[in-house]
Amino acid sequence: MQVGFVMELTIRDVSVTYPNGVHALKGVSLRIPAGMYGLLGPNGAGKSTLMRILATLQPPDSGSVHLGGLDVLGRPDELRRTLGYLPQEFGVYPQLSAEKLLDHFAILKGIIARGPRKEMVDALLRQVNLWDVRKQRLGGFSGGMRQRFGVAVALLGNPTLLVVDEPTAGLDPAERVRFLNLLSEVGDSSVVVLSTHIVEDVSELCTRMAIIDRGEILLEAEPLRAIDELRGRIWRRVIDRGALADIERDHAVISSKRLAGRAVVHVHGEASPGAGFDPVEPDLEDVYFSTMTGRYGARRGSLAHG
Repeated sequence: MQVGFVMELTIRDVSVTYPNGVHALKGVSLRIPAGMYGLLGPNGAGKSTLMRILATLQPPDSGSVHLGGLDVLGRPDELRRTLGYLPQEFGVYPQLSAEKLLDHFAILKGIIARGPRKEMVDALLRQVNLWDVRKQRLGGFSGGMRQRFGVAVALLGNPTLLVVDEPTAGLDPAERVRFLNLLSEVGDSSVVVLSTHIVEDVSELCTRMAIIDRGEILLEAEPLRAIDELRGRIWRRVIDRGALADIERDHAVISSKRLAGRAVVHVHGEASPGAGFDPVEPDLEDVYFSTMTGRYGARRGSLAHG
């Protein structure tokens, strides 16, 4: 099946309960357009379960998933022809070179003709900036180089849907920037679903996002619009760490960070919480913590949590 280039991924009422009674997903529904889409949430929120469902590795207990007109759950083999998947952890053969292993994966993907296969392998190695080390063994690659190799594998066959699970965990800052820039380029022509617990990944890349916790979608929004909704409602104060419990008792604290032996707290409120608090321009981290504490959207009377 040839999937059209204008795509939308539609997830409706997807639920998963594991044998131990954990409700990993509870009626998740999302509409994901072409481009970069961020799925943001803490570890254990249900992100990886949803990623495995999208990658056709795990069926849900109920619900439906469609990519354009393709029934992902009913016709998984067809979806796999246009799917790229980069899991949180993936194995490589450390003794093989990047060039040889990518060529092997291309054959497994069904790209049999030697000429077109070599052209694709060479182009992908250049795209992920591994051309100069293509002859080196993968066992000597850094974490960031391995992640970029994983992207090259995921991009074999020009996928329409790319599913990427926690891709920047453990990368140093320079590798992280290179990796995110690469994903951004891919998002120009595909549906890219990026699962992460790192707020900055979504802030820098994604035009739309969802926040998930305990298997439920708490917020679905455009990051810039969500930030704008909090303007005028985030307040900052630097306190002694010993005073944190009192501040948390008296105010709607959404986050706190250590700073040179003290604590920086952010408080959500329609008006100034009092002396010592300064207004601060909100960012996506404030959106995330406001949503997780149930305070995002409170002004409209419809809490995003609970």
